[in-house]
Amino acid sequence: MSTTKGRGKAKGRDAEPESPSPDRLVAPAIREDDAKFDRLCRPGTLDEYIGQEKHKSNLRVFVEAARRRGEPLDHVLLCGPPGLGKTTLAFILANEMGVQVHSTSGPAIEHKGALAGQLTRLEDRDVLFIDEIHRLTATVEETLYPAIESFQLDVMMGDGPHASSIQLDLRPFTLVGATTRTGLLTSPLLSRFGYVVRLDFYPVEELLQIVRRSATLMHIEVDQGGATAIAQRSRGTPRVANRLLRRG
Repeated sequence: MSTTKGRGKAKGRDAEPESPSPDRLVAPAIREDDAKFDRLCRPGTLDEYIGQEKHKSNLRVFVEAARRRGEPLDHVLLCGPPGLGKTTLAFILANEMGVQVHSTSGPAIEHKGALAGQLTRLEDRDVLFIDEIHRLTATVEETLYPAIESFQLDVMMGDGPHASSIQLDLRPFTLVGATTRTGLLTSPLLSRFGYVVRLDFYPVEELLQIVRRSATLMHIEVDQGGATAIAQRSRGTPRVANRLLRRG
């Protein structure tokens, strides 16, 4: 009599690689203790920002052109895995334009009223930064279209048969969206961004510069060998490099 045994998971070369745990130091997802140090180490200008040279060069041209015209910067979409500097770039763009940045996220804008609250508090040429923009609801996204196209907001007044729609004029602003899931963005939303920045993982040489700069800002002593080891273990991600530096 034969016995059939359940097939276990393959081991060795044929086994599927395990996904890194969010609790591991080298996981790129943001952790609770990252935020404080991210703000401390965050560069304030494009000149201070290390890496992504092609995008920096293009953004300098766009910023300078907008400033000369006295107009808001065209809408920008920042794409890439976690920890590569999307939020940092959003704040830098506002700083380079000499305006304020108002930061929120897709999940936080739950309805049209929440979006209206964000839009109506913007001053001339301010930056509205929406992280995880791919998580906007369809209703909120459709309300956003006229706001970013013609700086107008449609508002419904009243209920039932007596309801009417009025248009509010918004101050000209720049929308900066960030996403780790570009494929989840709808075509109409994607087409409304004037410039799409697809951030790349950082080579060891640039991560080494980031480690040295962060060590200075955090008053941490690290020698060349230690800085190089951190850069090599950071998986191309500045957030991981900074985390390893302060935990080292």
